[in-house]
Formats: sequence, C-alpha cells, structure tokens
Amino acid sequence: MPPRIGMMIIPIDPAANYTPLQAARLYEQIVAQIENQVLGGKLRYGDRLPTERKLAGQFRVSRTVVREAVKVLQEKGLVQSHPGRGTFITDGTARAVRHALGFMLRVGSSQGALNLAEAREILEPEIAARAATRATTEQVEAIRQTVALMERALDDADAFVEADLQFHLALAQATQNPLIPTLIDPIVDLLREQRKNTFRRGGAAHGQYHHKKILAAVARRDPNAARAAMRAHLQQVRKDSRKS
Repeated sequence: MPPRIGMMIIPIDPAANYTPLQAARLYEQIVAQIENQVLGGKLRYGDRLPTERKLAGQFRVSRTVVREAVKVLQEKGLVQSHPGRGTFITDGTARAVRHALGFMLRVGSSQGALNLAEAREILEPEIAARAATRATTEQVEAIRQTVALMERALDDADAFVEADLQFHLALAQATQNPLIPTLIDPIVDLLREQRKNTFRRGGAAHGQYHHKKILAAVARRDPNAARAAMRAHLQQVRKDSRKS
C-alpha cells in the first residue's frame, strides 16, 4: 500500500548499532520457571524449594547456576533463604510493607519500637489462638523445629534471632489466613536489632520458656492457653526491652 501524503517514512539504517538477540541464560530460565509456578499457584507463600543439589539435578545444570537463580529470586523478593532451614517462597507484598513501616519509623516519632511492640501485643495473642485451632500437623512440626533451632542457638545471637523470627512467622502461617503473615512478618523483622540486644541480656532463656509454652498449647489445640502464653511472652519481651 503506498504511503499516505504527509506520512513520515523512517528509513532503516542497515548499519544501526543494534544488540544481537541472545538466548536466555540458564539461571534466567530457572527464575522464569519458578516465577511461573508461583503465578500458577503451584508454589505458594511459605513453600520450601528443593535443596540446591536437587534443583541442580532437576534442571540438569550446575549448582553454581542454581545459586545464581536463587540470588535473582531473592533480589526480586520472591524467595528468602534461612541457614539450616532452606529457601522459602516469600511474599513481595510483605517486603513492601516492611519498607513502608521502616520509613514510617525513620520519619515518625521516637516511640517507633514501642509502637511496634504494642502492635504485636494486639495481633499475636489472637494469631497464637487461631494457630492452635487451624494448624496442620506439618505446621505444628514446623513450629516445633523453630523452637528446637533456638534451643541449639542459645549462645549464638544471630542464629537465635533468625529462628525466633521464623517461630512467629510459622504461627502466622498456621492461621491459614494469607494476610496474617504479610502483616506480622514486617513487624517482627523490624524488631531484629531489639531482639539481639535483649538476647545479650539474658532474653534468650526467657524467650525459650515462653516459646515452649506457646508450642505446647498449639500442639494440644488449646486456643485459650496459646493466647495466654503469647500474652505472657510479649509482656516478658517488653520487660527485657526496657532493661536493654
């Protein structure tokens, strides 16, 4: 069809500096497949990926390629790796909420940590109660594993705090309400430094006492006991925080 009058015709320069198209790198293909599984619902928030060795075998690539893919997925906020536990599908929404809360704390009042602690006191007792009535057998076992990890890390602040965060997130996941982990994960994560300070002042022993009581109540499906145990735990956290 001939060009209309007034239409601008842009000639193609055969010498233009275009970048040749390349096949996707292997790790990008792994990232794409995992993203598609998340979008398709085959992988859900909280699911654990196979080990690095198993993924390498399934994709028929080296472990270096798998490691690079996991790194990209972490940068995208789709997965989070926890030493000793594995790599888990995370929630990009929770990451955004964490950033928003962090910004609010930086520009808001000097009572930011206290406000976060109060938010926990409002939310977490009911989270524990609902976990007691809704947790699957596998989820109870996941909570139990985090308590065991803390028990083995009573002389390691970083490991203990990481397991502590996972304990509270595992309880949130056990409510079977996908909004709850999104809300609680940023709150407990922002208190990471505070937890390390209380750890150094004996808070680990106090925390473990209450963690075990919460676990026991959830395991025997007693929501009232789980609620009361969590309240007692958070009251102890507040006392330890004042001391530190």
